[in-house]
Amino acid sequence: MTHYPPGGDARRLAVPDLTTTVLTLTLTGLAADSTLAGGKNPHPGRRLQATAVMFLGAAVGAFLVFHAGVIAVLALALALLVLNGIAGYRHWSSSEAWTVAA
Repeated sequence: MTHYPPGGDARRLAVPDLTTTVLTLTLTGLAADSTLAGGKNPHPGRRLQATAVMFLGAAVGAFLVFHAGVIAVLALALALLVLNGIAGYRHWSSSEAWTVAA
């Protein structure tokens, strides 16, 4: 059995075949940077909101899998991917002042 040092974050564990996800890093950062842990607690609201949205997405996906099937989940994922691609292209090709790099 491998023992990890106390206080190590998820990135230092380096468990084979176990990827570190955005959710894990968000929760780890929220805990490590909290005032309770001696941190400055930068943007806790944003981190909590991101976590809530990820859990909501997982709940919607699970609901769709159980009530509509895997095809519905894949169709929704494809639709969201296409919408994000369109939004990204429109942002990239825009010449509006707020979209231009400073």
